[in-house]
Parts: sequence; structure tokens; C-alpha cells
Amino acid sequence: MSSMESLAQLEVLCEKLYNSRDSAERAHAESTLKCFSENSDYISQCQYILDNASTPYALMLASTSLVKQVSDRSLSLQLRLDIRNYVMNYLAARGPKLQNFVTISLIQLACRITKFGWFDDDRFREIFKEATDFLALASQDHYLIGLKILNFLVMEMNQANSAMPLTLHRKIATSFKDQFLLQIFQISLTSLHQLKSEVPDELRRVPISLALRCLSFDFVGSPVDESSEEFGTVQLPASWRPLLQDPSTVQIFFDYYKVNDTSVSKEALECLVRLASVRRSLFVEDPARSQFLSHLMSGTREILQTGQGLADHGNYHEFCRLLGRFKVNYQLSELLNVEFYGEWLGLVAEFTTKSLLSWQWASNSVYYLLSLWSRLVTSVPYLKGDTPSLLDETVPKITEGFITSRINSVQASFADNSPDPDNPLENAESLQDQLESLPYLCRFKYESCSLFIINIMEPLLQAYTARSRLPASGDAAELSVIEGQIAWMVHIIAAILKIRQTVGCSQDSQELFDAELAARVLQLINITDTGVHAQRYQEISKQRLDRAILIFVQNFRRSYVGDQAMHASKLYARLSELLGLTDHLVLLNVIVGKIATNLKCYAECEDVIDHTLSLFQELASG
Repeated sequence: MSSMESLAQLEVLCEKLYNSRDSAERAHAESTLKCFSENSDYISQCQYILDNASTPYALMLASTSLVKQVSDRSLSLQLRLDIRNYVMNYLAARGPKLQNFVTISLIQLACRITKFGWFDDDRFREIFKEATDFLALASQDHYLIGLKILNFLVMEMNQANSAMPLTLHRKIATSFKDQFLLQIFQISLTSLHQLKSEVPDELRRVPISLALRCLSFDFVGSPVDESSEEFGTVQLPASWRPLLQDPSTVQIFFDYYKVNDTSVSKEALECLVRLASVRRSLFVEDPARSQFLSHLMSGTREILQTGQGLADHGNYHEFCRLLGRFKVNYQLSELLNVEFYGEWLGLVAEFTTKSLLSWQWASNSVYYLLSLWSRLVTSVPYLKGDTPSLLDETVPKITEGFITSRINSVQASFADNSPDPDNPLENAESLQDQLESLPYLCRFKYESCSLFIINIMEPLLQAYTARSRLPASGDAAELSVIEGQIAWMVHIIAAILKIRQTVGCSQDSQELFDAELAARVLQLINITDTGVHAQRYQEISKQRLDRAILIFVQNFRRSYVGDQAMHASKLYARLSELLGLTDHLVLLNVIVGKIATNLKCYAECEDVIDHTLSLFQELASG
């Protein structure tokens, strides 16, 4: 049988391997073709396929098999250099005509060989120069291939590989970073400038993702946990300073944000998030850092003014992350020195308030905005001089907007009284995220804020008390909405009481407002287990409310019962006036009573029992 016939048969098998809907057929193709990636005698066959096959699937088989072969580090140096030279020439000659997935697989092959041979022979490092030669060619296709080679090279160098010891990976990554990364970032910027005019979106995507890969490189050899939203500072080497001090560097990303293609605009924002996180010490002179900050603020100001691109979820989320970085990496005094700080702050406040109104849509992103505000508030005591920080007017509005949005969310989500894992009232982690920044915002202007909370809480408590006296057959949906709203208010009060004394007013007055808020929840404990409510332990909304009360009791106990009680005379004096609870022993009776009721009535609800027992254990061991 001629080699052409066997090649035709191989192409049929490859088609089945990548495309067949029948799993048995795919498995058969896979086991037949396994030899190409496992046996080094087949390397020359792979080259034959690349030279002669006509279907992209056969080319793909040859390329992916070679990637596996070169990852096994036993091939001779000469063979690896030959494969490398062959692939680079192949890309130059045939790259523009190949299917994109084949091109990318071949580029990955070239980059894998380069990394694994980095310290074996300097010829492997010529890939950088060859990629830049592609950029110099007249054809747009070659230009794109050159950028993609750099893109995958940075990615390969930054990614640990199971076939390589971690220490070797780190050494290679560091050597690559020191020798080439800054030049590659510079190339991405030059390309972004060149491609700004009328070009297809596909062309813009490559240099922007190359820039992002460079800025996301592991500069210090300790991998960044991207899943934790708070990645720390970006440790750019000092050699990058001139590029960052050049205003066109930040500007190009703001310009690309305005591109209509959302994958480009989102990556442009991701680059700006990285730039806003660059280590402060990179700028030796203060003016340079101030200019850099001012540029970031004016760029975000423009986006806030026009709202451009923010209807896209990905853009919106990254933009909130970008705003959140301002206070992580800069001090309030530095923000205040920017001439349009007042205008910027007003726009961020308006944006935050709007975001709170469209909560369903923005919930995962609002967290960054609230943490920005709480960080601003906690820095107020350290401000020197008389510059007004303008937070006195803005923060109470945001705090009230947040609380109102939580109350209104209940009407939207509580139409049904069934378990819902996405509902923050049932999801402790999501609740924690949402309430993390709130205590700092509330205590900043605590008097007006506690009044605002009491004015919401009072009518709810009256309605709830009235319902306890009505027959159980009343409007169940309405009752579950009331319980949901009270549950939110209890969680909010619990969060505030967890964190004592931040800026804003004296310890004594803080204690008085703490007492006012706590009294509303302690009053509620009596209502939840009386009248009609005492027959509703099966109801989800009632369980949610009792869980909230347990969290409140836990936080309140840690702040004000036991050893802390001695220092809380103002609080107990006020609780005594409001509820007749004269000291912390009387209060303990209320808590123990609630524990007993829960254990008796909630036998069916494991979650409430768990919460109750852990509170009981805390009391017993305390």
C-alpha cells in the first residue's frame, strides 16, 4: 500500500478523532493514533504528515503529538533543534494559510521546545528575534503570527509544567523575564499604537492580550492567586519605570477601552487594573507617582461621565475592580491632592448609588465599590491639614442606598418561600462579602445611620407583632417578605455590632447607638416565638430570620457580654431604660431562653440547630 493511501486512511482516522459524535469510534481512533505521541520513532512520520496531509485534523494530530514528544525531556539536543527550526520555517511558509487552531498548536510546540531547551543551547532563544522578523514582514497574517508567538511564549514561560521541576521552571522564567519581557511589552504597546486606526477587531485582540500577559507575569516567583480578587501589588522591575512614566502607556489602554469589541475593552481594563496595582516604589519621585495617579483618575472620570461600555457585564465588573484598586495602592491624602478629586469622588458616589439600585445585576461587583468607600472612611483620621475629604456628604447616602437596596431585594426574591442557594440570606459567604465593609460606613456617621436603621426597623417590628396576633391563614407571601426584610436588618445590625469603635464619634455615644440597635433585635426575640409565629418553624423565611438572630446574638455576646460587660455601662443603662435588661446576666437569660426554644422547636431544621449548638457551646466554654 502506498504512503499516500495510508495517509488518506490516517486523515479519516484523524477526522473521527476530533469530530466523531460516537464515543466508541473516537476511542478506537485515539488508541490507533497513540503511537505518534508516545514513540519517538514516529517523529519523522509527524513531519511527513505536516508536509503532505491536506486536512487540518491530520496536521493537528502531528502538531499535538510533537508537543507531547518534546515535553518528554529525553530527546537529543540536535533533534529538538531540528524540530524547532522546522516548525519556525513551516509557520513562515505556510502559517497564513493554516486553520487558526493548527497555527496555535504549532506555535505552542515552538514555545514548549524553547522553554525546555532554554538553558541547553542559546539557539533556542532566537525565537524572540524570529517572532520580531514576522512582525517586519509586509503581510498582516505574518504580523499576527509574530504577535501570537510572543503571546504563547510569555504564557509558556509563566506557566509551571508538570514535566519540569518547579525550581527549573522558576529559573527559566526569571532568565526569560530579565532578558525579553520588557521588550515584548514594548512591542505590544507599539502594536497597539499601530493598530488603533481602522483594523478588524481580531487584529486588536492579539496585542491587547499580549500586553495583559506581560503585566500578569509572575515577577517575583510567587504565583498570584487570580481567584482571590485581591491580588496584591504588581512587582514590576525598575527597568520598566520609563515606560510607565510615559503617559501614552496608560492612555493607550483607556483608548482601547473605547473599542466596540467587548473582549478588547475588558482586557484593556484588566491591564489598567494591573497598572493601578504597580508597586509604589517603582516611582522614585513623588511627582511621577502623582501624575500616574492623576492620569488613572482622569481616565476613570471620563468613563464615569459617559458611562461608555458599562452596560457590558465583563466591563462593568473590571471597572469596579479598577476603582477598588485606588485606595489599595494610594493614600487618601494622595487622592485629595489631585485637582479634580471632588468631581471624581462625586461621580464614583453616583456610580455606586446606581449600582446599588441595580443590585441583581451588579451584586458581585458592588463589593469592590463598598470596600473602596470603607477604606476611604478609615483613613480620615490620618488626614493632615484642612482639606475637606467630602466624605461627610457622600458616605451616608451610600450607606442608606445599600440598606435600602437590601430591603428592596426581598420583594424581588421572596415571592416564593422555597430554599434558594443564591439568596445571600442562605449563603453565609456571600452575606459576609456583602456586609464586610458596611460597619465602617455606618459608624462613620453613626448617629444619622442608626436613626435611619431604626426608622426602617420600627414599622417592620410593628407589622410583625401585629401578624403574631392574627390567624395563621393570613397572607403567607406578605409575611415571608416582612420576615426577609427583618432578617436583612438583623444581619446589618449584627455586622455593625461585630466591629466596635471606628472613626466618627466617642466611645460613649457609640455604645448608646449600639444599645438602640441591639434593643430592636432583643425585642424581636420575644416576638418570633409567640402567637402565630410559634407555629411556623417549618417556614423557610422564619428559619432565615432565626439564623440571622443567632448571628446577631453571637456578635453581640462577643462585644458586650462577659468580660466586655464591665466596660459597657452606658450600653446597659440604655438597655435597661428601653427593655428593662439591667445587666449582662439578665441578657444571658434571654439568650439561653432563645437557645432552649430553638432546640425544642427546630428539630427538623439541621442548619438552625447547628447554629444554635455552636452558640450554646461558645456560651458554655466562655
